[in-house]
Amino acid sequence: MDLSFTAEDRAFQQEVRDWIATAFTPELRAKSAASKNGYLDKEGQVAWQKALYEKGWVAPNWPVEYGGAGLSASQRYILNMELSSAGTPPVSPMGLAMVAPVIMAFGSEEQKAKHLPPILRSDVWWCQGYSEPGSGSDLASLQMSAVRDGDEYVLNGSKIWTTHAQWADWIFCLVRTSREAKQQEGISFIVFPMTLPGIKISPLPTLDGPVEGGQEINQVFFENVRVPIKESLIGEENQGWTYAKYLLQFERGNPYAPGLRAMLNKARKIAKVEESQGEALIRDPDFARKLTQLEIKIDGLDATEQRIFSALSAGQAVGPESSMLKCQGSETQQAITELVVEAAGAYGAPFVRDNFAVARAGANADLPFPSYSVTAAPSYFNYRKTSIYAGSNEIQRNIMAKMVLGL
Repeated sequence: MDLSFTAEDRAFQQEVRDWIATAFTPELRAKSAASKNGYLDKEGQVAWQKALYEKGWVAPNWPVEYGGAGLSASQRYILNMELSSAGTPPVSPMGLAMVAPVIMAFGSEEQKAKHLPPILRSDVWWCQGYSEPGSGSDLASLQMSAVRDGDEYVLNGSKIWTTHAQWADWIFCLVRTSREAKQQEGISFIVFPMTLPGIKISPLPTLDGPVEGGQEINQVFFENVRVPIKESLIGEENQGWTYAKYLLQFERGNPYAPGLRAMLNKARKIAKVEESQGEALIRDPDFARKLTQLEIKIDGLDATEQRIFSALSAGQAVGPESSMLKCQGSETQQAITELVVEAAGAYGAPFVRDNFAVARAGANADLPFPSYSVTAAPSYFNYRKTSIYAGSNEIQRNIMAKMVLGL
């Protein structure tokens, strides 16, 4: 594994920095500053993703034949690092990083031609229908039914924790098409529009309060929703569990380290401003120890990610190692948000919707609190979910024990 940057890589790094300086507009920066999880409202998110698309960087991991940028492993790492360091919003993963790889690998040529181009252009917004009220980490127990009626499936059931379902044009869904075999063998992977009759979206308010752009998660109900089998079924019927596991490698296997560095730098900057016992908090030995421990953990995660993604660029699959990245990355995210709340101190306590409105007003507003405190508590609460979604970290450790350690 060669991780050194070449002169070409350095030139690419400068190109990325120059582009960000222009494309990441003051309006988008203001929206990012008021976000508890990095994502913007739909208008801002689509605008940012389209800017990346026009540059050719919205899907750096896609194969070139489907519109990928053809970047080397080091260039993909540099792009991710610079975008994260600049505080740009991450792209919504549902279409670009989750359903698209499944369609590429298992979809028909007609499905690829229909779905991949609008996903790449961010013309279509996707949401994920995996978890159900009684099927979270035990996803194989899902009950949402898809019953054949001629050349259509009739769908009944519900999905929960559906991020930005209220924005979505399409959904990719795991449904039960057979109850005769064991649980994993009766699941199919389907895609269909969210505008079909019989779909109802119910918002789920959360402790972290408002997010830039509104509601984040929802429960979606399906009552006698009819979808054409030929167009909606990805791959083979009752093979959805295989496709779901393939997708989760991409959901769990994304690089964490560059974003974690940006998060930790925020905590460090706050600690240089806030005081503890008459001097800057950054000089407090206990706080400095926590910063250092997290920095060491990020360094270790960074090296591991580079090793794994170097292998990925050579054509190898991420595999169960993605569970390791997910555990370490999500738990470090949580630890950093705790540190930010600690650094913000009393300023992190106010937790009202008006804070967001004032922060969005920008320089013309008379802020009654430091701007960095606006998202301290909301981010802390929001990131409690990271060790649960994409399969809880307890499940990830079971996967590592079985598939990596052979226990």
